[in-house]
Amino acid sequence: MFTLVHLDNPPPESLKGQVLQMVVDYLSDISPVSLTPSNPLYQLYQYVIGYEMHLYLQAMDSALDTSARLILVLDDPDPAQVLGFALYLPAKDDPEACTLAYMAVHLSHRRRGIARAMLQRIITRHPHAELACVASKVPYFEAMGFQVLAARGPQVLMSTRDYSSDGMLAVQDLAPIFQSQEVRQIHAYLVKQHGQKAMSEAEKQRDRQFEQMAHQAQALVRERLILH
Repeated sequence: MFTLVHLDNPPPESLKGQVLQMVVDYLSDISPVSLTPSNPLYQLYQYVIGYEMHLYLQAMDSALDTSARLILVLDDPDPAQVLGFALYLPAKDDPEACTLAYMAVHLSHRRRGIARAMLQRIITRHPHAELACVASKVPYFEAMGFQVLAARGPQVLMSTRDYSSDGMLAVQDLAPIFQSQEVRQIHAYLVKQHGQKAMSEAEKQRDRQFEQMAHQAQALVRERLILH
């Protein structure tokens, strides 16, 4: 069994470390990039998503309505072990609305109702919940009560209501991360390791994958809109 804990301040370091590790380990599952480990850019995006999550956790503040909120799922036999997490952003000026930023469940504990329990906890607090996911995951979230609204790049925008909230979100700006010295150093290391040609091909592969995912998202949205 497991226990859900809702946090509006940063988690203890031991739990934070496990969340960050899950973000890095499950990049392909939870990132809109959806790169696989075979792509040389994978390590670069692991760093970026890990640092983005670090910033969200660092900026958590119960005094701020727009600050990120975190749900942790802890193992009952070992409460120091994180089985899953969900990070969501409450909407400013719309207390019923929020957007799910990232959610992951440890590989060893999937298909046990953990993700469903986290989503239900979020929806209890914010009935107008929204998220964006790749087309292949749409049926899963439809079974959780979400409906398709629109295509947004390589993802499908979904909501528990048939419209999107106008509330503002305190989203982390990734541009400074991509322009940081650390990212430049990682990129230079990868070029040295794989070669410029391989890195150039990796970027083309990423762009082709983005384009394919965008087409899939658009096709699925058209299909759902026709059905409704």
